[in-house]
Amino acid sequence: MPSVLIVDDLLSIHEMLDAVIQPTGFSTAFATDGEKALTRYKAEKFDLVLADIDMKPMDGITLLKHIKAYDPNCVLIIMTAYASTESAIQALKFGAFDYLQKPFRVDELIATLKRGIEFRQFHAERQTGAAVPAVKTGDIEARIIGSSPAVKKLIQQIKKLSGVRTPVLLQGERGTGKATVAEVLHASSNPIDVPLMRIDCSLNTDANFRAGLLGENGAGGEWVQQAKGGTLFLEHIQCLSLAMQKELVSVLRNTAHGFRLICATSEDLEKMTDEGHFHDELFYRVASLPVAIPPLRERVQDVPALVKFFSSKATNPLFDASLVEFTDDAMAVLNTYHWPGNLTELSQVITKIASTTEARVVTSAQLPMRLREVKQWPNLADYLSGQEKQYIDMVLHACRDDKAQAAKVLGIDVARIK
Repeated sequence: MPSVLIVDDLLSIHEMLDAVIQPTGFSTAFATDGEKALTRYKAEKFDLVLADIDMKPMDGITLLKHIKAYDPNCVLIIMTAYASTESAIQALKFGAFDYLQKPFRVDELIATLKRGIEFRQFHAERQTGAAVPAVKTGDIEARIIGSSPAVKKLIQQIKKLSGVRTPVLLQGERGTGKATVAEVLHASSNPIDVPLMRIDCSLNTDANFRAGLLGENGAGGEWVQQAKGGTLFLEHIQCLSLAMQKELVSVLRNTAHGFRLICATSEDLEKMTDEGHFHDELFYRVASLPVAIPPLRERVQDVPALVKFFSSKATNPLFDASLVEFTDDAMAVLNTYHWPGNLTELSQVITKIASTTEARVVTSAQLPMRLREVKQWPNLADYLSGQEKQYIDMVLHACRDDKAQAAKVLGIDVARIK
């Protein structure tokens, strides 16, 4: 039975929370101030801490800092009055899992506690290396193509996140496959008939977003209603105006809407938050479980498998496109190109070739000119001496660990390449 330590200086709050929490399957314990709570947490350990922000002599944020220093994995939820909302946002910044604004509803409280338990269990499993439970769909590897270390790590993350309802933030360059990861996360967490509501924030006006998300009187618009019980996937969340970001926060505070939130971005949201271009509370709410999607240049060993996959999806009027083969010289070009458009660019190139080629065997001459252009590396002597090793490593990686080729490109003796 998961345990909750309730910290509040009012005994009436203890009694009220005990009455509504215990019947839902949580055990409860109590402390009347931050110092007593810290002592009890260290002595007994709890799955969750539910603490009021306004206490003396140690307030909720100070308690949070002390508990986080002792146990970084502590899941602490702040209770705050309306006037203390700004302080609650500070609490999120210092590592609070969430906050509840008084007066809160019982369903909101219980939903937040359950999400906190999921979050705690996820991090515990990740740290102990516990076996990842089998997911219902079993097709993760069929959708996330590749066997590179970067892809194996991504697949492992997806499997662990499959049973977690906490918001997930997918971070990666354009074209890396964030939408595919979101679809796989959704499919591995839900029955087939559960909805995935996909919204591109870059294509919606504030008026559309407000109507779809908030609806009348903030009760939840069409998008929220359609995502209920399933997943709301917000692409390009960095494109939302600050006004809409603030409105989204108000929806996320209402956990009773009952959807799992997945957001995707190609920008550094933390930097945008620091610069005042992204709502601070929204960042802390959506970024608790970040997932980095690797660019194609960091998983080049997956290119042959991806080429085969994209070829198999093409349609050629002359023969089965899945039978198209690429010569060694063509694959060498595909492997060394830097792919700024990532999977999207690779898919477009391979699909076009596999769909239009009149011969089953494709040579490098049939590849787009931009892929075949010789890369002009600057002379090593012109590079900053303090970054020589990093530069050599970068060139060596581009040459697929061929030291002789890297030395030739750099114009140095092969012995200088460790």
